[in-house]
Amino acid sequence: MPLFLDDDQNLLQDTARGFIETTAPVAHLRALRDADDATGWSSEVWSGFAEMGFTGILIPEDHGGLGLGAVEAGIVLEQIGRNLTPSPFLSTSVGAAVALRAAGKALKTRWLPGLADGSLSAAVAIDETGRHHPERTALAAVRDGADYILSGEKRLVVGGHTADLLIVAARTSGEPGSTDGLTLFALESGLPGVSMTTDRLADSTFASRLVFDGLRVGADAVIGEVDTGWATLSLVLDHLRTGAAAELLGVASSAMERTFGYLRERVQFGQIIGTFQALQHRAAHLYAETEVAYAAILKAQQLLDQGDPRAHAAALVAKAQVGLVATLAVQEGVQMHGGIGMTDEHDIGLFMKRARVLGGMYGDADTLADRLARLSAF
Repeated sequence: MPLFLDDDQNLLQDTARGFIETTAPVAHLRALRDADDATGWSSEVWSGFAEMGFTGILIPEDHGGLGLGAVEAGIVLEQIGRNLTPSPFLSTSVGAAVALRAAGKALKTRWLPGLADGSLSAAVAIDETGRHHPERTALAAVRDGADYILSGEKRLVVGGHTADLLIVAARTSGEPGSTDGLTLFALESGLPGVSMTTDRLADSTFASRLVFDGLRVGADAVIGEVDTGWATLSLVLDHLRTGAAAELLGVASSAMERTFGYLRERVQFGQIIGTFQALQHRAAHLYAETEVAYAAILKAQQLLDQGDPRAHAAALVAKAQVGLVATLAVQEGVQMHGGIGMTDEHDIGLFMKRARVLGGMYGDADTLADRLARLSAF
């Protein structure tokens, strides 16, 4: 399996890089933050994503999408990360799109075309604990006639305050900690019986806490089969982790390039600081680690697109590996920039904040390494 992009993928990379750098660079994030924008992302930029076809990458052609794969979605996400571009792409065009591919015809017809053309956005409501443990889902979905009554809460629902669609993991049987008895629901946002509080995170994005207080939904909201949602949820999480890893790689790569540029320009003691051997060693180490992370991510994306059972472990490796690399990249960036790196006027600090938040989504490096170890019977 070659760990490089083909001609079409290279073309997509060039197109996405040019569009996002021009339309939504880091200055765009600053503008939204400084204006205290309550949405957290620009509908105009999102419409541009749709016009470029990005929003439909993982959606089948018969529902208005491009029918492409995780590699192509990762290409767009890497450019999003490079520019710290606020958007609902990861939750909408990756998480919800993959979840709905396992749904029945009615749900697909209702939601996928809107996700593909950018007229709708979505959020994925999975976590309930301080750390990422999807098998501990306790949000109860109790059968009542032809309906289900949902009671419980979800935390860290990124983009929940603007979502038109919520993909919700609930427990229809069994006990928290078991992967049996989970069911996924596709819910329209704003339904009575759901309350929401939203907070701005350190990187200026938003995440919500949802409280379900006896929400009644019909059985037609169920994605797939009742009680057997773990397989679909696991696949969704593999795509989300790999997608988040691609975005984190963009964060790390851009932070690294900005730091290397600074090393070539900054003069200290009468010399360009990039000529100092100690800094050269650190820069070389960072570059090598970034290349290894890229290979891990591309491997996971390719395995996902092939439906290979090894994709799950590869996604865990990719997200954990790039989480460590992104931390290294932003920390080295701040340190090598010196005092200016600690100021809000310089962009490098924004990369550190994004790496910190994104690195914890869908499992931080420690959590995923532990999951991988258990999977490997260590």
